[in-house]
Amino acid sequence: MVKINYSYKKTICFVSILLWGVGVTFTLRAQTTVGYAPETMIDDPIAAALDSLYKLNLFEKGYGKIAYPKNPKFNFPHDSVPRYDELIYESRLAKLDASSPFDLQYNPVVRGYIDMYTLRRRELVSRMMALSQFYFPMFEEQLDKYNLPLELKYLAICESALNPLAKSRSGAMGLWQFMYPTGKMFGLKVSSYVDERCDPYKSTVAACEYFEYLYRLLGDWQMVLAAYNCGPGNVNKAIRRSGGKKTYWEVRPFLPKETQGYVPAFIAVNYVMNYTSEHNLYSAIPKKTFLQVDTISIKKQLSFSQISSILDIPEDELQYLNPSYKKNVIPYLPDETNTLALPSAKMGIFVANEEKIYCAGKDTLHSQDVLVTQETIKIHTVKKGEHLSTIAKRYGCSVAELKTWNSIATSSVKPGKKLTIYIYGKKKTDNKIITTIDNKGAIADESKTNTAVKFKYYTIQKGDSLYKIAQKHKTTVAELKKLNNFGEKYSLLPGKKLKVGSI
Repeated sequence: MVKINYSYKKTICFVSILLWGVGVTFTLRAQTTVGYAPETMIDDPIAAALDSLYKLNLFEKGYGKIAYPKNPKFNFPHDSVPRYDELIYESRLAKLDASSPFDLQYNPVVRGYIDMYTLRRRELVSRMMALSQFYFPMFEEQLDKYNLPLELKYLAICESALNPLAKSRSGAMGLWQFMYPTGKMFGLKVSSYVDERCDPYKSTVAACEYFEYLYRLLGDWQMVLAAYNCGPGNVNKAIRRSGGKKTYWEVRPFLPKETQGYVPAFIAVNYVMNYTSEHNLYSAIPKKTFLQVDTISIKKQLSFSQISSILDIPEDELQYLNPSYKKNVIPYLPDETNTLALPSAKMGIFVANEEKIYCAGKDTLHSQDVLVTQETIKIHTVKKGEHLSTIAKRYGCSVAELKTWNSIATSSVKPGKKLTIYIYGKKKTDNKIITTIDNKGAIADESKTNTAVKFKYYTIQKGDSLYKIAQKHKTTVAELKKLNNFGEKYSLLPGKKLKVGSI
C-alpha cells in the first residue's frame, strides 16, 4: 500500500505520478482538508459510463436542488463538498472490508476513483443514486437467489453507471455490458428487434450465472471481477506471466490496462455508496422506483406509439422501462413471451383498454415491424476486395451488427477471415423468403404469394399523398405501405412507380 505524507505548512504543490500502470495521471494537491484530488484519464470507460447519464431524462425536474432530506447527523451547507484525510478513507474501507468477501483495500488508485465520484462527478452520482432505487432491489433478489455476494450489485455501476442503454466502444450492451458471444452463451437473445442484453431482469439472471461460472473457475472474488471485465482467458494469461500468483493485486501488472483500473473502481463504488451522507451526496428524485413498476405479457404486437397515445406515457419513458426493444416495437410470437413494463398506476388502465390499445394505430403498422421466427447462422469467408459494408449489404444486416457478432473493433477485415452472421429473415428480395406475423399473431409464409402475384403500378405525380392515391385506387393507406414496404419515414418522389394493388 502506498503512503503519502503531506506537510500542512508548505504551499500547495503539484506532483504527477503514474499509478500502477493504470494509464491514469493523477494531480496530487497538498491541502489541509484532503490528501489529493486525482484526475481520471479522458477515455476511462468507468468515467465514460457515468457521463452517459447526462443524456437520460428519467428524473424529476429540480433534481439538483430538490434532494431527499439531509441526514441530521451532518450539518453541511447545501453546496458543501466534504474532503477527508486519507487515513479516514482507509479506516472506512477497512470497516467495509471486515464484513465483505472482497478485498476492499485502500490505495492511491482507489482514491482516484473515490475523488472522481465524490468531487468531480457529483451531479451524475446523484442521478446514479436515483437509478439504484429502481434496479438494486431486483439485483439483490437475484444475487440472493444464487447465493452470491450482494456487493456485486455495485459492479453494474462500474459497467454501465446503471444506464440500461449503455453501449461500449467494443459493442457491449446493457446494465451488465454483455458482449454478444458471452450473452449468447448465457441465453440472452439478440435479433433485429430485441436485444435481451438490455433487458434488466434477463441480463441480471445471466450475470448471476456468469458470476457463478467464474467463481467455480477461479475461486477468488477479486479475480472474478477481473475476469468479468477482460475474460477468464486474459486472467489465466496474467497468472502465468506473474509466475503462478493467484491474487488480483499480485497479477494486476500483467492484466490489460482497463482491468487494472476496474477492481479499484469497484472498491471505490463500494465506499461511495456506503458513505454518501458523509460526502453530502443525495439522490436525485427518480420518476419511477422498483415498487412503482409492474409487467404484463402482451398478446399481440405493440408499438410504443400505440401505448403512448392511449396511456399518455412519453415514449422515452417507455423505452427506459423496456430497453430491450430496439425499434420501439414489442413483437409477438405464439411460442415466445414478451413482456411490457409499465408504471403501476397505468397497469389497470392498460388491462381495461387492452384491445383498444392493440387496435390503436393499426394502419401505421407495416411489414418491416414484424419479427421472423427462425434464426439462421451463416459463416462467411471474407474474399479479397470485400469490406464489411458490402458483406452487410449482401446479408441484409448492418456493419455495427457484423462488428458485434464477431468482436471486430475496426472497419477492415482480412481475406480468409470467417465471419459469423445471424440472419433473421430480413426483408425479401426476388429469391428470398421471409416469415411474418399477421394481425392475429398467426405466422404467414409470403414466399409463394409474392412470386405468383403481379402488381398494378401508379406513377407518382407532384402533390400526391398516400391518402389521395389510396382513394383513387380504392385501397387503404395501410395496404399501400405494406405493398411498398414503407416504414415510418418515406417519401413520394414524382415519377417514381408505386404498387397500388394486384392484377
